[in-house]
Amino acid sequence: MTDSPKTFRVKSFGCQMNAYDGERMAELLGAQGLTPVADNEDADLVVLNTCHIREKAAEKAYSDIGRLKREDGSRPMIALAGCVAQAEGAEAKARSQMIDIVVGPQAYHRLPEMVADVSAGKRPVDTDMPALSKFGALPARRKVGASAFLTVQEGCDKFCTYCVVPYTRGAEISRPFADIETEARSLVEGGAREITLLGQNVNAWEGTCGGLDGLIRAIARIDGLERIRYTTSHPADMSDALIAAHGEVEKLMPYLHLPVQSGSDRILKAMNRSHSAESYLRTIEKVRAARPDIAISGDFIVGFPGESEEDFTQTLSIIDAVGYASAYSFKYSARPGTPAAVMGDQISREIMEERLAKLQERIIKHQLAFNRSKVGIDTQIMIDRKGRAAGQMVGKSPWLQSVHVETDAPIGAMLDVTLTSAGPNSLGGALRTAPALSSVEGVAA
Repeated sequence: MTDSPKTFRVKSFGCQMNAYDGERMAELLGAQGLTPVADNEDADLVVLNTCHIREKAAEKAYSDIGRLKREDGSRPMIALAGCVAQAEGAEAKARSQMIDIVVGPQAYHRLPEMVADVSAGKRPVDTDMPALSKFGALPARRKVGASAFLTVQEGCDKFCTYCVVPYTRGAEISRPFADIETEARSLVEGGAREITLLGQNVNAWEGTCGGLDGLIRAIARIDGLERIRYTTSHPADMSDALIAAHGEVEKLMPYLHLPVQSGSDRILKAMNRSHSAESYLRTIEKVRAARPDIAISGDFIVGFPGESEEDFTQTLSIIDAVGYASAYSFKYSARPGTPAAVMGDQISREIMEERLAKLQERIIKHQLAFNRSKVGIDTQIMIDRKGRAAGQMVGKSPWLQSVHVETDAPIGAMLDVTLTSAGPNSLGGALRTAPALSSVEGVAA
């Protein structure tokens, strides 16, 4: 029998949905009387909330497990959670005997029960995928930061040939509107001024108020909520109604993350993406017609099996055509169990690295151009952290850039600024008016 843990920490890898799940697990454990500790402190229980999208993320989780062994030979209770846990199940324990608990992303509401099982001498595994039952079992949201995540949809039915999400997160499921609205109101009451709606394919959400556009319009009516964002979207589910919401809902920020992955129709077909380069560009045109100042972000994979130099050149061309304000780019990573992992003509690591460097150079060029286009504009930022320099705070612009400004305003303050300078990754700003401090009382730092 192992002593029941009294302290814990949760370490999350990967996407925003993992960050949300990590927050909920921490709230769940806190509700059981456990005390959270900082990342650099020993804990009785360590939860590693893992990502399985790329090989490096999975390997990093196992490396972290090895480092949890203390100098005296002891170790904390270790729970492997998230998508690696879902994909590997009981095999994870065979890979590392240090793992006490394996729990998938749809079963983490059982974490307190599983911790008790370990204390009783068991080593539980739960990778069941019930339809969203976990949300009803989680504690109510309490005090949160100025910006908060809210999962509204899970799973994916697209089955892109490179992606493990349909296998680790299951089929597309939408949370009921009433549950989402209740959690959103709780987040605002707890201090959130900005909410980001999350889903593996968030714009596939459907509920009693229609599609994601209806959800956004309903959430926008919550008093005290200043900003709404959503991620991640699939081009095939970018409806005309959702596009219209970008021009009609004031609280919906002018930012859209819309992954394309490749500019080559041949590669897009091999990826089982349901869009072409042309249809993707038509969607971008519609979005910009609805909201001309919108910042477009994307995802790119270089070195997908069979990608030729011509295919890669077409990807560079779509970057130029869109003019991305930001983008995430990755070398193709073969994931066991996906169709792409057994395709012929796998690309060498050297070629992938060369192409990734060229692609990122092109993205940075457009990112800097977009940031420079905002210099001289008056806008509003939401302070979300301290800056590195004395007397400096950093706020988030409507277009999701970091803006550095000299101020003593607290986290959560909404400040009117003029954007004065731009680099590839952030902007500088100058205050136009003093912050209304009374409007941020109770916001967590």
